Amino acid sequence: MTTDAAHKPSLLIVDDDQVFRTRLARAFVDRGYDVRTAGDYDDAVAQAEADSPELAVLDLKMPGRSGLELVKALREIDPSTKMLVLTGYGSIATAIDAVRLGATYYLSKPADADDIVAAFARGEAPPLEPPDIEYKAPSLARAEWEHINRVLSDCGGNISEAARRLGIHRRSLQRKLQKYPPNK
Repeated sequence: MTTDAAHKPSLLIVDDDQVFRTRLARAFVDRGYDVRTAGDYDDAVAQAEADSPELAVLDLKMPGRSGLELVKALREIDPSTKMLVLTGYGSIATAIDAVRLGATYYLSKPADADDIVAAFARGEAPPLEPPDIEYKAPSLARAEWEHINRVLSDCGGNISEAARRLGIHRRSLQRKLQKYPPNK
């Protein structure tokens, strides 16, 4: 998000950690944003109803109602608000839920103001186009050879341990390793 002298984007930061919330607010004020903060769901909803922000950074885990519930409430108040869910307890499931409910992006803590600005920018960018490169799958022999070498590497070069993990006889593994890698 670029800021100019005529327009300061409004930002609502919602986090139950007051020190983090204050530090993040100060960083955004220094970047030219009109920042408001809230420590919980009720305060955030009240502020959004009074004056809906353009952007919102929401903590996922807060006492009382969660950040996912807040995403839904802010979406009902103003569908144009761009929201980012920030959490120290990241998982794929909560990220999917956040985006389905209307969040623009999802970040794991620790994140600073630059990370958040970059995430909002990525959320506005068009989806990436797949490259026009024709992918050629490796042969089965090549995939087997790579797997064997990966397991051997994980075992620190111990052939007996690698053979045990692969479920083959140690001597069979030694014969396979003597061969040159198959062509792709």
